[in-house]
Amino acid sequence: MLQCRRGMNGVLGAVLWVAAALSGTALAAETYTARNGGPTPAAMLSRSNPVPAEGLAFVRPVLSGVLYRGGFHGGDRGRTGLSSGQKTALCEAGFSSARYIDFGRHANYGTTSCRTGSITYASGKSTRPADVMREIHDIIRNPGRGPMFVHCMWGVHSSGAIAAMALVQFCGWSEARAKEYWDAARNGADCSDGCHAWIDHHFDTFEFNPSLTLTAAERAAICPN
Repeated sequence: MLQCRRGMNGVLGAVLWVAAALSGTALAAETYTARNGGPTPAAMLSRSNPVPAEGLAFVRPVLSGVLYRGGFHGGDRGRTGLSSGQKTALCEAGFSSARYIDFGRHANYGTTSCRTGSITYASGKSTRPADVMREIHDIIRNPGRGPMFVHCMWGVHSSGAIAAMALVQFCGWSEARAKEYWDAARNGADCSDGCHAWIDHHFDTFEFNPSLTLTAAERAAICPN
């Protein structure tokens, strides 16, 4: 009887595994698109969160259901950006937009369709963040639109700068708090001109836009505590 139960448990486990595999896209989309309260500090700094596409690293929530950040496992030395498979996987995970911040010289930008919709891939600059902030605001104001994934080569400096600026713009964080977050999330990586100077220089190019402010309810749904 015990052997029979073990056999049945094995069959049940296999059935559940297949069901999870078949529904993986829906589960992933719910994971990344939910706007039911901001991310925890632990998730925002974790080095081992689940990734929506193979080959990505340091994928971290910034604004729940709206903005996520990351980089490439091993970096992106060729500066070729997201592969077609990665763009499709992000699309099927519910993302509507991806931005390569600062380094995508050889990236293949444009729109990729998938079974559940489409994703637009474009460049972005951490020293000229205004257009990225406007797109994030558009995503916030259109709940049916999926989140944005901002990435750089490693997922540390440039994508982190955009994330920090978004927290100031949309969540009322002070510049000092945002810089502390950026520093805590850079994984100890070096900065070419010293890390305090690096992030100070980038924030010198950021201007808070009062036309992009949110309601209290919108903040509560997406902003960290």
